[in-house]
Amino acid sequence: MDSDNQTSPISNTLNYCTPAWWIEIFTAQPKCTYYFGPFDRIWEAETAISGYLEDLHSELAQGIQTKIDKCCQPDLLTIEHDRIDNLKFKMVGH
Repeated sequence: MDSDNQTSPISNTLNYCTPAWWIEIFTAQPKCTYYFGPFDRIWEAETAISGYLEDLHSELAQGIQTKIDKCCQPDLLTIEHDRIDNLKFKMVGH
């Protein structure tokens, strides 16, 4: 393989997931999960979390739970659980 900016398939796979710090916020009402990030350092996430919580409080979200974790980027940054539950009900009930 040439060394001109080419990488092997193995290194491409390994680079696909570079863990970083992510904020996960779950709200009971509306029933959603939000992901914010990535952050290079945990203290950056800890500093930023108050702004996200302030926004959710201003939108009258209830039952807020938070977690900061080092992981790969989530596939979705916002998951609306009520919408998913409604789609499942429609598929089953026709």
